[in-house]
Amino acid sequence: MVQPTRPPANELVRRLRLVYNLAGFSKGYNFALWVVLGGTLLGFTLARLPYLDFYGIFCRRDADPSATLNAAPGECFYLLQAPNNIGMILHLGSILPTALLAVFQFVPAIRHRALLVHRVNGYIVVLLSVVSVAGALMIARHSFGGGLDVQSSIGFLAIIFLGANFMAYVNIKRLQVEEHRAWMMRAWVYAGSVITTRFILFSGAAAITRIGGFFLSLPCAKVAWLLGNQENTLSVYPDCGAYFDGSDAHKNIAVLGSIHGNLAERASALDMTFGTAHWLALLVHVMAVEIYLHLTPAEHERLRGVSYQRQLEAGMRNPGRAGWTAHRLSDVGKEPKADRAYSSTKEDDMSSQLGHE
Repeated sequence: MVQPTRPPANELVRRLRLVYNLAGFSKGYNFALWVVLGGTLLGFTLARLPYLDFYGIFCRRDADPSATLNAAPGECFYLLQAPNNIGMILHLGSILPTALLAVFQFVPAIRHRALLVHRVNGYIVVLLSVVSVAGALMIARHSFGGGLDVQSSIGFLAIIFLGANFMAYVNIKRLQVEEHRAWMMRAWVYAGSVITTRFILFSGAAAITRIGGFFLSLPCAKVAWLLGNQENTLSVYPDCGAYFDGSDAHKNIAVLGSIHGNLAERASALDMTFGTAHWLALLVHVMAVEIYLHLTPAEHERLRGVSYQRQLEAGMRNPGRAGWTAHRLSDVGKEPKADRAYSSTKEDDMSSQLGHE
């Protein structure tokens, strides 16, 4: 348990300290951040654990075609087809347990009292993260319409998420603790953008519904699957006749985007806004984690001291900077020659003055 270094400001602070010190947090704002972000990720993940039953719950097809599915409208049209079903099962089966385990990776008490658990759990998280990204990339071509905006946003998230995990792994192997912390935080804040995407997605779909006049091209095969049968489809979209008579198996039609319409219109509204929502959420999360890291330099410097001591004991070159730190590629810690000459001259002058005195 962390021992506070100064008395509490009031009784409320004292009681809160008992809670977050027990969890290993030394500062209240760190605990609050973990509760908000970790709690949101934990709740989101727990709510989706039933989706591990892919065919029985996630993509269950009710007899009533208008019934709400657990997946977004129209998503299971492609997800039930190979190899998309394999990709989605891989993704769900890896990302959900990974997210649960990742929440506890950020609890200081586990790192301090059960370091082996933290290490083993970390390896599991990294390995499952790779599997989950592989599954996500398998379904990106048809996810929420599979537009270029959707595919590019999913690809970008895959790159920065795996890249951050890789940087975190390399740095901890080099005992660069502060960089490991920063990159692991980045990785999971990036991953958390999928939650923020939902809020922006539904807001965007509601906005285009209210404005009206937004249409998206959807395959007649998907529309027919959503509406249940040929009769229902042709009654609303007669242009799909070419698909049903076999003259155009790839016939597409323009479908109005509306969250208040039929399943095809709901799918249209979500498909046309998902890419934008995902990019905006990524932007927010990338900026947010960098702002937080820049606002907590004291913790970074404290952990840098821990890195220095561990690397020194391990006999590494450049202790304190043995990992992949900024000084390897930037001018951090590299004083210009003119400044070094100035500093040396200034030190010599001060030594001379002290000698005369």
